[in-house]
Amino acid sequence: NWQRDAGGNLVANPIRFPSGMKALADYVHANDMLFGVYSSAGSSTCEPLKPNHGFPGGLGHEQRDAAFFASIEVDYLKYDNCNHQGLDARKRYTDMAQALRATGRPILYSVCEWGANKPWLWAGEAPVNATSWRTTYDIADTYRSMLKLFKQNVVLDRYARPGHWNDPDMLQVGNGGMSNVEYRSHFSLWAIMAAPLLIGTDLRTISQADLEILLNKEVIAVNQDPLGVQARRIRDKDGVHVLLKPLHDGSIAVAVFNERRGERQVRVSAAELGLPADTRHVLRDLWQHQDHEGDGSLDLRIPGHATAMYRIGKR
Repeated sequence: NWQRDAGGNLVANPIRFPSGMKALADYVHANDMLFGVYSSAGSSTCEPLKPNHGFPGGLGHEQRDAAFFASIEVDYLKYDNCNHQGLDARKRYTDMAQALRATGRPILYSVCEWGANKPWLWAGEAPVNATSWRTTYDIADTYRSMLKLFKQNVVLDRYARPGHWNDPDMLQVGNGGMSNVEYRSHFSLWAIMAAPLLIGTDLRTISQADLEILLNKEVIAVNQDPLGVQARRIRDKDGVHVLLKPLHDGSIAVAVFNERRGERQVRVSAAELGLPADTRHVLRDLWQHQDHEGDGSLDLRIPGHATAMYRIGKR
């Protein structure tokens, strides 16, 4: 909803934003939220039905646009990759990164390059220093798409660290294309992979069941753990994935995902999780919100497409 005036400055749509963008930002901040905007490292933003007919992009206008974003107190910029004119990705994203830093305002920088040029190798490093970078093309609201993007992102754990995250695209929970079980897996896997948890549905119409997934504080706590480690996949066999994430208090989070349709009986030993022998542990089921004690091993019956998620710590 931007256009450029005769001087090349971004101007918001006066019909949709009659009070201007700064007034909107003030409203958002007054309600204890952060204010994000969207642009593209190209001549125009993404418009799938009309290529090169989106709103003005930031290519060639980085300093001007960054100064405008800072002036209206933007906190987050998602910077897409459409209509890039074949120009080098690193340079395009570096130009905006440097322009944002020059404003002096801390703005979270989301590089939405779709993983096309392996941004996990460069977007988190100087001079880009992005907050996150897309590791995949766009997600669709289907189990097949979610599974594909999970598999692309889970192998990139070594590139994530505090303040710099792999981003397998936004959450689809609530959009209706997956079952409740599949949405729970989607949320669990994104959370344990330390992915940005960006809600991609209309909260005015979301079902209570789907809203409860998004509001699971125990799963969110795993995602937001201050140690800032993306889970490592320690098992990938016969359609069963086991992910392990160390947490700041010495406990671990574990997700066991059954990608296939049929129910599976799965055992994960304490040794496989790296837990010491002859030690009692509290195993917290993060979806059932129940504790039980044991040696740290998990014996689970997991329905098709489902994920069990636990936090395990010493008793």
